[in-house]
Order: sequence, then C-alpha cells, then structure tokens
Amino acid sequence: MNDRKRKPEKSRPSALHVREGVTGGHDGLATGQGAAPRGGNGASRRLLGAGEYVDGVLAGDRMVLARAITLVESNAQAHQELAQEVLTALLPHRVEAVRLGITGVPGAGKSTLIETLGTSLTAAGHKVAVTAVDPSSSLSGGSILGDKTRMEKLAADPGAFIRPSPSGGTLGGVARKTRETVILFEAAGYDVILVETVGVGQSEIMVRSMVDFFLLVLISGAGDELQGIKKGVVEIADAILINKADGPGLLAARAAQAEFERILNYLRPATEGWRTRSLLSSARTGAGIAELWQVVGEFMTITRRSGVHAERRAQQERQWVRDLVREGLQTMFRDRPGLAETMDELEEEVAMGRLPATVAARRLLDAFAGGGSGKS
Repeated sequence: MNDRKRKPEKSRPSALHVREGVTGGHDGLATGQGAAPRGGNGASRRLLGAGEYVDGVLAGDRMVLARAITLVESNAQAHQELAQEVLTALLPHRVEAVRLGITGVPGAGKSTLIETLGTSLTAAGHKVAVTAVDPSSSLSGGSILGDKTRMEKLAADPGAFIRPSPSGGTLGGVARKTRETVILFEAAGYDVILVETVGVGQSEIMVRSMVDFFLLVLISGAGDELQGIKKGVVEIADAILINKADGPGLLAARAAQAEFERILNYLRPATEGWRTRSLLSSARTGAGIAELWQVVGEFMTITRRSGVHAERRAQQERQWVRDLVREGLQTMFRDRPGLAETMDELEEEVAMGRLPATVAARRLLDAFAGGGSGKS
C-alpha cells in the first residue's frame, strides 16, 4: 500500500461553460418598450424592426428566422403587435408547401422517422422545416422533449430547420404559435413542413386543422391498451404507418398492417376522394420511407386536382379566425376587473349545489356584456 501523500492536483480548465441566463420576457425578448434582451454571452441584443424581420426571413437568414419564431411565440402585447405586422408583410411571399402532420403512440419512433424522411427529402433538393409541439415543463414553461437532441443529423442539415415549441399548457397556444410558425417557414422558402405532436389527447385534432396530410405512426404488438388512442385518431388520419417493421418485428408488423387494411374498409376516409392507406416502414433502416413520400405526393396530386386541397386550406383559415376570436374573448373575459373573483364565487355556489350552472354562466355573461364585474 502506498502511504505517500498525494500531491494536490493543479486546477484544470473545465470544458463546462455555463452561459449567463437571459433577462426579460419569452426567450430573452425584452419586456419593456425599447428594452434590449441579453444574449447568451451577456451582450445586449436589440429587438429587430418589422422590416428587418421581413427581409431576414425572405433572405433565408436562419438566425432571423429563429428570432421571428421567438417573436410570434411571445405572449407580450408589444411583441404580438410587431409579430402581426411581420406576418402580414410575409403572407404574399409564402411558397406552396406540403404540410405533413405526424402523430403516434409514445415509442413508435416518430422522431427517427422524421429525421430519416427529412434527410431523404433534403438530399432530393427539398427544404424541410420541422416544428414539434412539445408539452411544456410545469417548472420552466419550456419544451420537455427537446427534438433537436433527438434529431441530431437532421438538425445539422443545412437544408433543414427544426424548432421545438412548448405548448404553453393550452391548445389555443399550440394552434396560434404553430400556425404562425408555419407561415414563417413558408415565407423562408421551406417547401415541406413537418408538424409532430406528442401523440396524447386533443392536440391531434388541432394539428389536423392546420396540415394537408395527417400521418398516424404505430408499432405492432403494443397491446390492447392503445386501442383507445387508435380509434379516435385513425378516423382523422390519411395514412397509418406501422413503424419498426424490421428484423423479428417484420412479421408482426405485416399482420398489423393487414388488420388495419380490414378496419379501414369500414371507416369513412378523413379526406374526400382519398382512401386511407396502411403502410410499413423501418425508420432505422430507411425501408418504406420512399414509399411513404410517394403516397404523400399522390395524395397532394389528387386533392389539388379535385379542389379538395384548396377548400381545406380555405376552411382552415376560416377556422383560424374563429379560434383567435374565441381565444381573444376568453382573454378579455379573464382580464375584466373583478370578474375572475366573481367567477370563483359563483363556481363555488354551483359546486355547493346552491345555484344552477346555467344561472351562474348567464350572470357572468351578462356582467361581461354590460361592462361590470358581475357583483351585485
């Protein structure tokens, strides 16, 4: 045993660099009028003007595009006003992109599929943008899934742009932020836009309302406990992809595909004039990816020729207006002085069985319409 005392080691420079946190509002955007947000190196970064945002996005400047997305994601009133000015100026410059929504059960390999599909599309000359609707952290409000770390190859591809967006805990927030991000992508020249959802609950309905083609990704042998998820989403899907169809899982995947083909014969197609398909793929090996894109291309050709594509896009825009009005009314209702307190009191009355819910709701609506707080 060596009894000699060890000499103290000289301090070594650490490879870990902790960057200074941002100040201000969402993602470092300034919250005050004229205030400058701070970048990661501590230097002040001024808020761009509307013209600078527009010129940068149209020029394909990835840094400006990232900042423009941060702008539209901000909930600050000043940022929203600037964002709407930027979006209005960019609307006439959008390319005709294919919007592809992708959802599926956890563990189905959605991110690997998106990376494999995305890299094959960029290799063919497409510009691919990915926006992944992540659940928001209850602690920081930021994205939990971190898709850039799950799609390293695609994230490093100069022909691709990945932006994970926190949902903010509200479906309305998902709809507004994702739709406006899509506008920015199209104005920047991205002709294929992939919208990934977390695959849990009502968010699939929201994404269906903003894409052209909706893909459901499943795996075989996942158990009957997933049937509840499948039933609702299958009805809005334009194609069902059984992923991980390789190696020992190939036979089970083929059996699952045959079962879905049988089921689809009894379901009404999600898109008029199109029969929902069931497909096989292995995102790991790349098998079936070319066939998937071929199906998407066939879908776009058929729906554009029949006019269904144009009508769906128009309906989506009309629905967007209604959603924004609904969201705005809810915000106005919530912000009315005294009304929130009255709502709490009336809800308690309803919960205790002393007041019908219809009466409580009518009192609140009458107070809102009359400009009061609802307190007698």
